[in-house]
Amino acid sequence: MKMEKSIVLQNKKIDYTLKKSNRAHRVRLSVSHDGSVAVTIPYGLRESIAEGFLKEKVNWLFSQLDFVKQFEGRIVIKKTKRDYKLNKEKTLEFVKSRVEYFSKLYRFEYNRILVKNQKTRWGSCSKKGNINFNYKIVFLPERLADYIIVHELCHTKELNHSKSFWNLVAEILPDYQELRREVKRISLH
Repeated sequence: MKMEKSIVLQNKKIDYTLKKSNRAHRVRLSVSHDGSVAVTIPYGLRESIAEGFLKEKVNWLFSQLDFVKQFEGRIVIKKTKRDYKLNKEKTLEFVKSRVEYFSKLYRFEYNRILVKNQKTRWGSCSKKGNINFNYKIVFLPERLADYIIVHELCHTKELNHSKSFWNLVAEILPDYQELRREVKRISLH
């Protein structure tokens, strides 16, 4: 059972979700990456227990809320190894179709395409023309996925980030700078 509640702590109104659970054995407070606050209590306990717990943990709560503020405006994609296994083939199919599309139009030559579970990169390109993509690319809006794909394809011609490289990217995606900024706001972990 979930209820939306609010409380005033240190002159600040805090909205939170109160969850009552049969499986909970103790009171639990959590702050999500988007700044939402939740208090879980065992079924049968009075709601006032949750308020008391919030008052008791006020310093921890505000420190967590301050911490997540630094990620404001960023999208966080959290996935597990299981998600990687479930989505690897779907991602490979997706990126292959987009790579083929751009390669035909702009005459890119590449060797192999691989999908990996990378922690910090959306993609990479080797000197041999092997292109790696992070499986999480499949969860992005298509225009951002296309930016990453075009970026790596351009590395098959320019294996650096020189002016020539960015000019090549701009020929295909004139708004690449905005797309690049949007991709940088997405956290992979």
